[in-house]
Amino acid sequence: MSTLIVPPIPPSPRDDAMQLYRAFKGFGCDTSAVINILAHRDATQRAYIQQEYRTIYSEELSKRLEKELRGKLEVTAVLLWMHDPAGRDATIVRKCLTVDANIQGATEVICSRTPSQLQHLRQIYHSKFGTYMEHDIEATTFGDHKKILLAFLTTPRHEGYEVNREIAQQDAKFLYKAGEKKLGTDEKAFIRIFSERSAAHLAAISSYYHDMYGHSLEKAVKNETSGHFAYALLTIVRCAEHPGKYFAKVLHKAMKGLGTNDATLIRVIVTRTEIDMQYIKAEYLKKYRKTLNDAVHSETSGHYRDFLLQLLGPNV
Repeated sequence: MSTLIVPPIPPSPRDDAMQLYRAFKGFGCDTSAVINILAHRDATQRAYIQQEYRTIYSEELSKRLEKELRGKLEVTAVLLWMHDPAGRDATIVRKCLTVDANIQGATEVICSRTPSQLQHLRQIYHSKFGTYMEHDIEATTFGDHKKILLAFLTTPRHEGYEVNREIAQQDAKFLYKAGEKKLGTDEKAFIRIFSERSAAHLAAISSYYHDMYGHSLEKAVKNETSGHFAYALLTIVRCAEHPGKYFAKVLHKAMKGLGTNDATLIRVIVTRTEIDMQYIKAEYLKKYRKTLNDAVHSETSGHYRDFLLQLLGPNV
């Protein structure tokens, strides 16, 4: 007769809140205990833990974490992780636009999100900061880059996988005529297609473009545009085709060469852990012949390293 194995009951949010409080007590914070709890709780559980902590101890958990955690990078990573996904994206974009002047970081977040994620992000941004994201984009970006961000952020797009192949083929021809076929570039045409078409449709356009003109739509974008505008278009098309591959490349670039771009490392790992990290890890291993965990391990240290590795999960 087989024995029924009952999985252990996970700790309640109240238990977790009390364990965290105990980790804060005494001489110095038990950072390992804090990380072991928080890195293994999903967004809903983290929200409940914060609610319970507030109820029991009459203080915000995020404020206590900020006081107790020592390293700047671990503080940044853990505090970002404590947000729900839309609140986290709003916090990142706001900081990128108004504090760090990290236009590329803001562009990455906006141009890699789905229409429904962007709609929620805009609502949270306004309720959190008392201003519209569009206003901050208007104030901090310029030219065609500003136009593509605003169009991509506000234009409704289909999120399904259905594609009208005939229209996708026409769009590929339209982009060729607007770019590589003529002297100069019709940027408005690129903005319209990239902001109005669904991810699945854009992936189909890219495939037709390659079939008809012998190279990728990505290459055409690189040939015809530059700067932040090109970065926005490339992010949109790459995420339409394969977001896992796109983020694997972003992470590799953040760790390549002398020094590590920790802001990018934190942003991508923390925001993608609950979305598609298993695909990013698989693409990273396939392209760079090294696990993402091993790369992160060699570029980071201390509790900061421990936290990121626990978010990444098994080293495969």
